[in-house]
Amino acid sequence: MKNHPDDYTKPELMACCGAREIRDYDVVLVGTGFPTMCANIASHTHAPNARLMQESGVFDAQPKRPALSVGDPCLNPGAAMIGTLLDIMGMFLQAGWVDVGFLSGSQVDKYGNINTTVIGDYNNPKSRLPGSGGANPMGSLAKKVLIIALHDTRRLAERVDFITTPGYIDGPGARERWGLPPDTGPQVIITNKAVMRFDKATGEAYLATYHPDTSIEEVRENTPWDLKVADDVHETEPPTEEELRVLREVLDPTRKLSAYERRGYV
Repeated sequence: MKNHPDDYTKPELMACCGAREIRDYDVVLVGTGFPTMCANIASHTHAPNARLMQESGVFDAQPKRPALSVGDPCLNPGAAMIGTLLDIMGMFLQAGWVDVGFLSGSQVDKYGNINTTVIGDYNNPKSRLPGSGGANPMGSLAKKVLIIALHDTRRLAERVDFITTPGYIDGPGARERWGLPPDTGPQVIITNKAVMRFDKATGEAYLATYHPDTSIEEVRENTPWDLKVADDVHETEPPTEEELRVLREVLDPTRKLSAYERRGYV
């Protein structure tokens, strides 16, 4: 039996990369779309005891279909708890019980800072963005943060125009100087071209793996900073047969995730 099928899509690969970052027994704060798919792949494969929560107040949801929003009623039947945003963001996140948080943003920089506030100067911006929502507390307080982003020079930046959600801010020790809990911060940036991890000595993202249809050179050309490359850099592992089975037969039988690629989102 072939372990790595050839007919996967880019969104499926990205979702599987996110799933592999989750460990058994992790408490994972997710939204919808990619984050939910990542977390559910993990819970159906190598992390059956991982527990998922939405900022709307649902803990350990057991949905029968992909949720359309964090308040989708499909999350409620069979859930261990149906509470409020205050329960999730206060009782769990601020109390230090969230192991993993998933985030994305309009800009992500080399330190893992995320901008969802403005493009351009704050007082005279090119465009206003939606703002933080729950992203700032999640990026500040979750033990590790997984970032999903498109890999181009518009979405990635050497420095974001505005720090809505802190990564490593401006380098090692900055999070602690600003009063954030120790041993927290972004762990990985998963893009449509690569997986980037963070060097604890510099706080900067570096290239860990490049996806099968790209190359180190292409990834670096599309990264707006001098992207360092790991000594053991290698091609990203494609989805396994089991990961694709869970995605296509259990979690996403109508292939909503793959629509991201058809619409040009990745």
